[in-house]
Amino acid sequence: PGMSITSYNGGAVVAMAGKNCVAVACDKRYGMQYQTVATDKNKVFKMHDRLYIGLAGLASDQATFHEKLKFRLAMYNLREERDIKPASFGKLVSTLLYEKRFGPYFIEPVIAGLDKDNNPYLFASDFIGAPLLPDMETNGFVTAGTCTDQLYGMCESMWRPDMEPEELFETISQCLLGALERDCLSGWGATVHVICPDKVITRTLRGRMD
Repeated sequence: PGMSITSYNGGAVVAMAGKNCVAVACDKRYGMQYQTVATDKNKVFKMHDRLYIGLAGLASDQATFHEKLKFRLAMYNLREERDIKPASFGKLVSTLLYEKRFGPYFIEPVIAGLDKDNNPYLFASDFIGAPLLPDMETNGFVTAGTCTDQLYGMCESMWRPDMEPEELFETISQCLLGALERDCLSGWGATVHVICPDKVITRTLRGRMD
């Protein structure tokens, strides 16, 4: 009782921009309020080689929304015969959420991608699709989930512009792990994806298992 439906399953997602690379990370806990049900829940999904989306919030709506996105992207690829641009995908996500604003999906999306010139693209929104596009010069990161305050503080103090992929990985990992330790609804390890122009580096982090 009294708990927000968006924090019922717990979870945290963060994305961060570097120099011609971008990273997105999530924790692995799947819970029902304060009870932990599973410790291998993936919240970040690949849309194409240079575009990933993380979904924080209610697990059932994450699954529903992910299936809907896969369908819309398949239709886009058939019609356009190319991969969707990150900025267009941001608009698509925003529109899909807003059209259900009177009975919304209880999720907060975080998008990380590289455009055709390898510039990082970050996007976050609330559950009716109001977009947040961060200023890459001063705040090259976006957060979502049950420990956004902690994550935002960590990112604000540790992020800096033009990080190379390895430094970006270290930074986003430390930010996420530091925030997870201050939140009992998320944690149990993490998954980090670093998207580079020629490859995607995926690593699993061990966190506190309590």
